Amino acid sequence: MRDIAINPGEQFASPHGAQTPKRDPALPSGVSPALYNHDLAPTAKQGRSWGAYSLFTLWVNDVHNLGNYSFAIGLFTLGLGGWQILTALLLGAAFLFILLTLSGFMGTKTGIPFPVMSRISFGTRGAQIPALIRGGVAIAWFGIQTYLASKVLDVLLIMLLPNLEFLTHQSLLGLPVLGWISFSILWVVQVVIACWGMESIRKYEAFAGPVIFMTFIALAGWILYTSGGKLHWSAPFAKVNGPVWVHVLGAASLWVALYGTFVLNFCDFTRGTTSRKAVVKGNFWGIPINMMIFGMIVVILTGGQLSIDGSLINNPIDVVQKIPNKPLLVMASFSLLILTIAVNLMANFVAPALALTNLAPKLLNFRRAALLSAVLGFVILPWNLYSSPVVIVYFLGGLGSFLGPLFGIVMADYWLIRKQCVDVPALYTQDISSPYHYRNGFNPRAIQALIPASAISLAFAFVPALESVSAFSWFIAAGLGALIYWAISPKNMNYVDQDGEAIAVAAAKH
Repeated sequence: MRDIAINPGEQFASPHGAQTPKRDPALPSGVSPALYNHDLAPTAKQGRSWGAYSLFTLWVNDVHNLGNYSFAIGLFTLGLGGWQILTALLLGAAFLFILLTLSGFMGTKTGIPFPVMSRISFGTRGAQIPALIRGGVAIAWFGIQTYLASKVLDVLLIMLLPNLEFLTHQSLLGLPVLGWISFSILWVVQVVIACWGMESIRKYEAFAGPVIFMTFIALAGWILYTSGGKLHWSAPFAKVNGPVWVHVLGAASLWVALYGTFVLNFCDFTRGTTSRKAVVKGNFWGIPINMMIFGMIVVILTGGQLSIDGSLINNPIDVVQKIPNKPLLVMASFSLLILTIAVNLMANFVAPALALTNLAPKLLNFRRAALLSAVLGFVILPWNLYSSPVVIVYFLGGLGSFLGPLFGIVMADYWLIRKQCVDVPALYTQDISSPYHYRNGFNPRAIQALIPASAISLAFAFVPALESVSAFSWFIAAGLGALIYWAISPKNMNYVDQDGEAIAVAAAKH
């Protein structure tokens, strides 16, 4: 097994006597067509367009999604008060700011997407493991989130065209005909945006961010006005069992776990960032500051509605549906659709598109892979998955249990073992002299760390006796993955650090 690049240049010598395969003249010298295409290639530093504002709007869209609101509002049901919820979100935001900034720096330095980043620690072939796990989770959630958004569109269409209501009484494969129409419309919109590449996604996020931000601030303002400024800071019927601080820390840990997918592949976005400063600034305004605004909106929406009629809402849709003004109700519904599309594009479209591209670079580029992942998200009939607790808990929950260990291994290898030294051109060669070839393209040490850490993470998820500490499972699993990998990896070795400018492509082409 090789752990040191023995040739610091772009070229790698073939084994003695081996025939050199015929190369594609369009490919840079020294790269393998099985590992490289323009969508997997490093982004050139000149011409990158993701600045602090792009990252800020990315976080505005992701933080203010309906799932996050449902999670935070659910903390009221568990018995936490407004200040305790704000404290939990602030602690979680502090952890996320650190983790996502470290993860983001990796993309800024190397310009490579997550499937290629995984080659550093898992090997040129072993990288398929983390990429496909991350992509598999995203494909399922892409379909589910599109289905949930289609329900909002159903209501909006019936509101605008009442004659369509009869389509809700006819079903096909478990979904009403109107649901098929709404789902298909949203599916096409997302595919069109995504197929134009990362720059198109960046522009959509930049458009959607202010719309979402102002929509939720307006909703909070409307609730404050309607309630006369009176808020209930806790649910009167809920009580906390055990020490409050344990529940606060548990909520903070779960808040971090919700972003277990994003901390893993954040480099897919920061590979297009202009500088580390842009990452820090975008993350600062988008994570701790934005999340505190999110928390205050949660408290106002929930506490205000409790004050108005004594009911505990489940998510902002409950508030939107009570808006008495029809034009405002239509505008709010459109904003929720814009939000769901924005979240789906960033969280559930980019990762599988790049994972599938990495699986077959000769056949798939970002556009083809995005279309394929969207088709998969359609044909799995996600409305049936969403209604199945077995699928949600065991399949998606089981796959999710691997995310913490994967993050720990990738981060430990990059920051602790290699100390940010990456030979980027070597990530794109199949030559056995490559430092990332390891053993037949797989790094056994990464696998050895992943298996026990994931097994423990699965135990936290499914063993009832461990339920009391399950809220901290992501941190425990990520820590174990990092610790085991660090313990079994060689220390104090010399690693080549070489950028990928010689094989890079313009960021705008991604």
